Amino acid sequence: MKELKTVNEWYDVLEQSKENPLFVLKHSTTCPVSAAAYNAFESSATDVPKYFLKVRESRPVSNEIESNLRVEHQSPQLFLLKDGKAVWHATHYSISGPQIEHAVKDYGSN
Repeated sequence: MKELKTVNEWYDVLEQSKENPLFVLKHSTTCPVSAAAYNAFESSATDVPKYFLKVRESRPVSNEIESNLRVEHQSPQLFLLKDGKAVWHATHYSISGPQIEHAVKDYGSN
């Protein structure tokens, strides 16, 4: 997993999604629900590249993601990106190993 800290890194990841699907997690370091989602995401058995950002520490990145993807901000929030768009997303307790595997199976193939 790689942490996104700048808007430029976000745009690089968005471009990469045009070649291969990838995940981006918006994570709150002060929320226990987000901690559980982060752990599920980190331990999920998928070959899809994984990125995350800490919402409070990287607010401009979080805002840019919301604007680019046109999905209202929530935290935790997980996106599966493909072709520069969010093809799947989940929030809060919906972020789990089985849901991540399901998203890859249904939306992640090239």
